[in-house]
Amino acid sequence: MTTASSEPESLAADPSAGTASGAEPATGARPASGARPVPRSTTVAAARPAAQRTRAQLADGREIIFFDDEPRRRTVQDRREISRPVGGNEMRYDPLLREWVAIAAARQHRTHLPATDQCPLCPSTPERATEVPQAHYDVVVFENRFPSFRGDTPVPEDLLSTTTAAQESAGLRQPGSGRCEVVCFTDQHTSQLGAVSVRRMRTVVDAWADRTAAMLAEPGVEQVYCFENRGEEIGVTLNHPHGQIYGYPFITPRTRTLLDSAADYHARRDADLFADILASEVSDGRRIVARTEHWTAFIPAWARWPVELHIYPHRAVERLPELTDAERDDFATLYLDLLRRGDKLFDSPLPYISGWQQAPASAEPGLMRLHLQLFSIRRAENKLKYLAGSESGMGVFINDIAPEETARRLVAIGPQTAESEAAQSGTADPVPTDSTPTDSTPADSPTEPTHSEETP
Repeated sequence: MTTASSEPESLAADPSAGTASGAEPATGARPASGARPVPRSTTVAAARPAAQRTRAQLADGREIIFFDDEPRRRTVQDRREISRPVGGNEMRYDPLLREWVAIAAARQHRTHLPATDQCPLCPSTPERATEVPQAHYDVVVFENRFPSFRGDTPVPEDLLSTTTAAQESAGLRQPGSGRCEVVCFTDQHTSQLGAVSVRRMRTVVDAWADRTAAMLAEPGVEQVYCFENRGEEIGVTLNHPHGQIYGYPFITPRTRTLLDSAADYHARRDADLFADILASEVSDGRRIVARTEHWTAFIPAWARWPVELHIYPHRAVERLPELTDAERDDFATLYLDLLRRGDKLFDSPLPYISGWQQAPASAEPGLMRLHLQLFSIRRAENKLKYLAGSESGMGVFINDIAPEETARRLVAIGPQTAESEAAQSGTADPVPTDSTPTDSTPADSPTEPTHSEETP
């Protein structure tokens, strides 16, 4: 059993903050510099207060971090008697594709689509202890009990040059490394990310940025990927609204390709590939779904998926911690609008994968631009896009829907705010699904903790 109490720590913007470095990485937003003026299509409210962070530990030693919309003192008591699952993590190198494959056998026994009253991501109650030892929470992040990557041993840079041909052709092996975390967006089990308030969405953005900076300071992490799998069609094993954060110990294949493409483009044309793509999409206009002061959402001309949204910042930033308060607020409003539009494309909620593409720790400065990619396998009311022979076997995608048509449909749906949702459903005064309780301590938690864990 673990008990801890700590004061919340503000994640307020720090004008002098940079990207991750040192033992206590800067996680505040940075002011824009050299930003190019762009047409403004929506009005963004004044900057919202940054989220409040509180750290604690679970009974098996894993870290848990609460991100609250407003300041709140938490007493955290994990009364379970648990230990981490047996089974180590390992990485094996594929010499044909020059890619790492993670072997995480313990994940075979992870929780799979439990009943609502058995959900491990819901708040704890006096009758049942879950992964979150609190009666209520806003946003919470904790180490995954069944991680795909775990360990603090970096992949040696000279690994290929210091091994033999026999070793490489047999498949090089490395101890598991990296870090995997779960991000719960709300304590409401039957809600969804698209239904939270703009204030809560901003807290989620702050949590993503904070964890990106913290992970990049870890010795076994080279790249951070914040993502959400939504829908059983995608393969979700827990229906509670949540996402994940992976800290990879290497540059992932997709990101390596992006960096190589950007470097090649710059060498040939002396230009920024991401900036030129954004400018070309804006100039064409047919695939632009929404555009705000700081962000543009579009479907690329080469979209592989039936629904594939890219969201680019207008300013050339490389990682989430670099976003200013204004950019974070603007994104929160835009992203909720896009998620709600997606759910109106078909007769059921849109299954999707959404994730942030950001620069690895060792990436050459200026090559990568932070952007979010959201894609769905749904191509019709009752049809899914399966990755069959060409896609799975050869990596060649066939899209059944023209990107311009999907963009047209999303634009036709129009902006979706909490107010517009309420008007369409006939609800007079919509109430966000976020919970904002005044007491966050479970009924059976002690008033005085036996151990105090200070936040830095």
